Amino acid sequence: MNRQRDELGPAIPASEITPRAVFEQRRTIIRAAAAGVFGAALAPWFARQAFAQTAAGGKLASRPNLQFVLPDKLTSYKDVTGYNNFYEFGTGKTDPARNAHTLLTRPWTVSVDGLVKRPKVYDVDELLKLAPLEERIYRLRCVEGWSMVIPWIGVPLAELIRRAEPTGNAKYVEFTTLADPKQMPGLSVKVLDWPYVEGLRLDEAMHPLTLLTFGLYGEVLPKQNGAPLRIVVPWKYGFKSAKSIVRIRFTEREPETSWHRAAPDEYGFYSNVNPAVDHPRWSQATERRIGDGGNALFPPRRKTLPFNGYAEQVAPLYAGMDLRKFF
Repeated sequence: MNRQRDELGPAIPASEITPRAVFEQRRTIIRAAAAGVFGAALAPWFARQAFAQTAAGGKLASRPNLQFVLPDKLTSYKDVTGYNNFYEFGTGKTDPARNAHTLLTRPWTVSVDGLVKRPKVYDVDELLKLAPLEERIYRLRCVEGWSMVIPWIGVPLAELIRRAEPTGNAKYVEFTTLADPKQMPGLSVKVLDWPYVEGLRLDEAMHPLTLLTFGLYGEVLPKQNGAPLRIVVPWKYGFKSAKSIVRIRFTEREPETSWHRAAPDEYGFYSNVNPAVDHPRWSQATERRIGDGGNALFPPRRKTLPFNGYAEQVAPLYAGMDLRKFF
């Protein structure tokens, strides 16, 4: 068996795998249904068409959550997996896709500890069973000014947090990612103080939008996208969505995150997408959607949405806060 089969399990019959073209057509139908075009009559169709695959062979069983769909065109699988920030595998946008094959995603454990009543070390396959996997379409906005629209697969991070039972003193959640020089050639370049650390306020981590993510486009997470698990926080800049997580720690004090430690004037703890607050080196008022107009390198600019378009859901988290000061 090859390395991928060893990590993910035995292959499944080709007849049971939904072709990518059919999957992408399915996305169009789901978006239309969510907009009310087809109505409740399509519910039985969704049930029949939901993926029946497991993690074997790279596929993930999931059902679309119609509360989290967008009218936006999906970014192509090629661009999603070929244009990444994952400095542990290189600082160039194509470096992760080229170098991440060295990452071993099985065995993999995640320690959940700190200010919790039920600390535990989870095997990643145990985390996959926390709740039925959902497919959610989220916008991803990078602080550098580019964006994507991606069909992620995961469960609400709140499912794990509830099981951990944070104590009354827990105010923040800290995420630590893998830092293994043998697997991650980018660690030899001291761009950051490794390992990579990110964090959220506890109420942000508990928000229904925050996703503990295991896959995208109907498949397990590609290594360059943060395998075997990451978080996705769609109203924040992409660097807040920690990849290849090995520890989740609950704290009373705000975690010292990697980018804030490296450049506190450029990368705030909150890092909510905000077109009115520029990065010191570039404007955040507009963005380039990767793949727009068939041009992945120089797509046309579009206006950036406050909270990346999720203001209705998350703005109450920051009521009364000065979002220029707490950037």
